[in-house]
Amino acid sequence: MNAGTEMPRFAVGEGYAVYRGAAAGSSFHRHAAFQVAIAVEGEVALVDEREIRHRGVALVVPPMARHRMLAAADLLTFFVEPHCVFADRLREHSGDGIAAVPELRDLREEDIGRAGVRPSTELDPRLVEALNTLRERSVPMPALAAAVGLSPQRLRALARRQVGMPLTRWRVWARLRRAAEAMRAGRSPADAAIVAGFTDQAHLTRRMREMMGLTPAAVLLHLRGQSRRAT
Repeated sequence: MNAGTEMPRFAVGEGYAVYRGAAAGSSFHRHAAFQVAIAVEGEVALVDEREIRHRGVALVVPPMARHRMLAAADLLTFFVEPHCVFADRLREHSGDGIAAVPELRDLREEDIGRAGVRPSTELDPRLVEALNTLRERSVPMPALAAAVGLSPQRLRALARRQVGMPLTRWRVWARLRRAAEAMRAGRSPADAAIVAGFTDQAHLTRRMREMMGLTPAAVLLHLRGQSRRAT
């Protein structure tokens, strides 16, 4: 990875989010998306739930794999939603746990952006439709299942089998995405929490730390830094 490459500090795109900056050592957490962690210089290090340390220039963490990040001075991290076509490529590498994928060390935001708008060719189209619906708005499970032509039980089972998570986890991830978009649009973390469907800012903070290893305050700091550089 070229240390001089220009990347946004934090951004949300179609099918992905990207973070560039220092990483403090985090507590254990798990994402509802694939994570691609790339060292700008040297190597990135993650620890899995068995306390095994993984190192490499680029590491891929599959959805719902419990892990923690070790401190890094400069890190490029992509969160890739599991139902976009780029996730199909990541599924080939990651399996059930953290994997070193050095060929991704030069991955750029535009590489994911082009693939993020296209649906997975490996997942059931009904599941893709359900995940896209929940990303845009909250829908009760019976109505969601009926809209895609499945029973609630079949839809839940499909999500667990094909993306490895309950839809309740994806619903939280979708709310985090909406909160990040609201903060990017100028909302405070407290306002963004309500807009996204969290009970309050503390609820948003807890969920964001649990699922992304970041806090709303950290995201807002990076967004403000981008705004200052743009003016």
